[in-house]
Amino acid sequence: MRAGPAKAGPAASDPAASDPAASDPAASDPAASDPAASDPAASDPMAGDRPRLVATDLDGTLVRSDGTISARTVAAVRRVLSQGAEVVFVTGRPPRKMTDISRVFGARGLAICSNGALVHDLATRRPVIERLIDPATLTEAAARLRAAVPGIGLAVEYATELASDERYEPWEWDADVTLRRLPDAELLARPAPKLLGRHDRLPADRLVELAAPHLGDLVTVYHSNGLRLVEAIAKETSKATALAHLAAGLGIRAADVVAFGDMPNDLPMLRWAGRSYGMANAHPSVLAGVTSVIGRNDDDGVAKVLEQLFPLTATPTP
Repeated sequence: MRAGPAKAGPAASDPAASDPAASDPAASDPAASDPAASDPAASDPMAGDRPRLVATDLDGTLVRSDGTISARTVAAVRRVLSQGAEVVFVTGRPPRKMTDISRVFGARGLAICSNGALVHDLATRRPVIERLIDPATLTEAAARLRAAVPGIGLAVEYATELASDERYEPWEWDADVTLRRLPDAELLARPAPKLLGRHDRLPADRLVELAAPHLGDLVTVYHSNGLRLVEAIAKETSKATALAHLAAGLGIRAADVVAFGDMPNDLPMLRWAGRSYGMANAHPSVLAGVTSVIGRNDDDGVAKVLEQLFPLTATPTP
């Protein structure tokens, strides 16, 4: 999302817009009486330097657990844009799952999708940069994943499509797309942004532990807290690599970037940015690796920080 006022979206019809927490966050924020929690920037030694780019994860970070985005969060993002800074959504979502985000914030600018494999133009709904797994690597990675985790089901995710083997178990995240069951000869024949593996019992952390030693030389293995899900994208691809490339094109240094996240797949981006904020609801690895821990996604944690970093008295960046 490029600088400038965001289009007026359907925030008024956003279910969170009528949430008392959006109009009076302290009412539902148990940390509101803690100055460091209600004013996270107050304890941040770099808070006086207004960033030029805000990079934020979506699910578990900017988006609430019920899938809504609060009116306070929408207003905070618009404030950042009105003061001349950039806002970039950096997500594990495929582009097909960005429609609701565009509806709320306006369909403009670029978003980093599929964990860095795709840079997506929100206005044209087309990828402008693709970092794909080639078919030979995809085939080898699939074979190794099946050997490392017997019984796992595999799927290949594209910008707007999802295909799988017969064993892969879809879940609610896949409800918006028709899942095509294909033999391996077809499933693994096209370059793809992402390979998915879902097990019937093993949690995501354990799946990464099992898969990474066997696939790490081929692809980037991680998880984003999907249900019993391990994910893989092209080697040397991450949210950080995509964000660094985008920022460089804008002439913005890592030191001038703040990033928000909650899951292990956010860690490369959080480590790259000059300032990093982990949500209180974040994975333990994120809580241990960020500059500051802030409020939960359900308590408008990101909005509270943005309000401090971009006070209303600030003047737009020239």
